[in-house]
Amino acid sequence: MTAFPILQFGTSRFLQAHVDLFVSQALARGEAMGRIAVVQTTSSKESRKRLDAFAAGKAYRVQVKGLAGGKIVDEDVEVTSVGAGFDASSQWDEVERLFNEAHCAVSNTADRGYEIDPADRPNAGPPRSFPAKLAKLMLARHRAGAKPITLFPCELTPANGKALRAVVLGVLDGWDVPAKARRWVGDECVWVNSLVDRIVSEPLEPVGAVAEPYALWAIEDQRGLELPCRHASITVTGDLKPYERLKLFILNLGHTYLAEIWARAGGAPTLTVREAMADKPSRAELDQLFDEEVLPVFAGIGLKEQAEAYRATVVERFSNPFLDHRLAEILINHEAKKQRRFGGLIDLAKAHNLRVKQPRLRAALASEIGNRVPHPG
Repeated sequence: MTAFPILQFGTSRFLQAHVDLFVSQALARGEAMGRIAVVQTTSSKESRKRLDAFAAGKAYRVQVKGLAGGKIVDEDVEVTSVGAGFDASSQWDEVERLFNEAHCAVSNTADRGYEIDPADRPNAGPPRSFPAKLAKLMLARHRAGAKPITLFPCELTPANGKALRAVVLGVLDGWDVPAKARRWVGDECVWVNSLVDRIVSEPLEPVGAVAEPYALWAIEDQRGLELPCRHASITVTGDLKPYERLKLFILNLGHTYLAEIWARAGGAPTLTVREAMADKPSRAELDQLFDEEVLPVFAGIGLKEQAEAYRATVVERFSNPFLDHRLAEILINHEAKKQRRFGGLIDLAKAHNLRVKQPRLRAALASEIGNRVPHPG
């Protein structure tokens, strides 16, 4: 038995309030693999502060604040699942030992976490990029004769397990590793596609976070899947695509459309999502968008009930009285977001030959508001 069957790459407040919290609650019921060791993969000073706290092995708090079923939720949850913290740059040998003993690994690296560094080599010191770190650890685990490991990437990348597998195999190809080791990494280890959905609004110091009540970890089923824990917010599904579409085309699209309304009207720089939802004209326009241009597409692809239910949770989440989510922050990378969210939904309707008029989405897609409005900072 290993003390830490779950190895976590990343110190983010999101993981603290999502996976780590789930595992903590499951441990109390005897429904988790065991405790978590956290590995810092970057040189961030903020990450270092969190890592020092994790290394002490003490419990931390997650404040769960928001609306659930129309009722106010405001509670503190103690998280006891994280028992150790290590720096991949300075404690590589220990990280390698833990990886060889772990049953699964979870990751949530930065936005550019899947980028590679051509300077990373298998026989040099600890690699700088996350994919190369993982590739080197996988090779060490294979040499040690350990069982294949299960990997749960939580980055917001479509088919994230498949994507991470591809980039790690690309690193191995560049290193010219033996074919047997490459097959073990690519075919015997389990690379899990999953989708995470929870707004974690701010950190607590030195570790901990403030999070909304809503939480989802949708995990795509496959042969050999072994969950790190069982939890009411974890859903195992044979098809992850409906969950991805609901989040992208209702939650994410709704955020982007509110930012479009705000920028178009030249709204106050500090306006938040909650305040926009309390503004009658903005709320009415968002509701009309959902009713006339979004939900009919979901109805046309057989997800009417799921979309209506999810839309209700999203409206409640946007109205969270504890969350100060500024529209100016959402407007960052606005044009790219519109292409993926507005353009993606329009393309989905076309692909299914749905006669859904989408004048608001098309007008917003044609505007160049994101290019005209200066970003904060």
